Amino acid sequence: MTMLDDRTTADTTWPAAYPQGYAVVDVETTGLARDDRIVSAAVYRLDAQGNVEDHWYTLVNPQRDPGPVWIHGLTSEVLEDAPLFGEIAAEFAERLSDRVLVAHNAMFDWQMIAREYARAESAPPVRQRLCTIALSKELNLPLPNHKLESLAAHYGVVQQRAHHALDDARVLAEAFRPSLHAAARDGVRLPLLECRPLTEWTDSPATPRIGYQAGHSAGRNSWRPSRKRPPCPYPNPGRFTDGSPLRQGMRIAFSGDTSVDRELLEDRAVEAGLHVATSVSRVTSLLVTNDPDSATSKVVKAQSYGTPIVDEAAFTQLLRDVAPADG
Repeated sequence: MTMLDDRTTADTTWPAAYPQGYAVVDVETTGLARDDRIVSAAVYRLDAQGNVEDHWYTLVNPQRDPGPVWIHGLTSEVLEDAPLFGEIAAEFAERLSDRVLVAHNAMFDWQMIAREYARAESAPPVRQRLCTIALSKELNLPLPNHKLESLAAHYGVVQQRAHHALDDARVLAEAFRPSLHAAARDGVRLPLLECRPLTEWTDSPATPRIGYQAGHSAGRNSWRPSRKRPPCPYPNPGRFTDGSPLRQGMRIAFSGDTSVDRELLEDRAVEAGLHVATSVSRVTSLLVTNDPDSATSKVVKAQSYGTPIVDEAAFTQLLRDVAPADG
């Protein structure tokens, strides 16, 4: 099934709680770190039932080395005359406005977009995101892995230019529509997550508008300096157990990027009476990561110790009802 306009899910049976529109997004970037930049972006706008309304694409001058050219194909020469992110921010925002952001590994695309808007001292008009990896899991699709090419192949969508933002967004839009209809048909609750704009980003010093060549450094990007927190006043009650609440005193470790600024998320944990650990040990109660398949030292240790692992969304839910310390 592709973007051909089937009407297998009648309007009368469409879930009323589903969003009214979607923005299927793909961004290509200079890398994966916090200070990396967007070099191209594409948006396919879809209506409530996943039909394409229009699409948009732009290059972006990252003001630094373009990174893995062998992946996205965008050289410094190509990007030198491209607009800066601040110059396309308003049009990008118009494409996202009042829609759910849909992406494959949506956490990454959302973080890159949010950081670019924070650098531009504004915020994208996005309140929710939907990851097509999470949706494929909800639908129990028989995929060999969670790559976009596997999702595309499942629905017979042909990729023409992998790692080109516009083609990746097209492929995802074509694969998302039948996924959306399957979810509606089976009454599946969409895995929507809240998008919170970043507010702690500063960019200093300002970088000039040029295409950076290899070896040139970009402006230093920094986050709020870490603060020394007082020790947790509660004893560690042990490991978290699925189905039970968090309990004050539990030792919580974080690994990888989070949609909420890491320090703000840690603040919430501390305020709830949890102990934020900087490493994973045998006494760690829980590891929070959005990428449990990564090979970071914390994830590897957690797996070797049998430490429970949850993602940020689940952890945020658990924070709402932390049980008091024993005794």
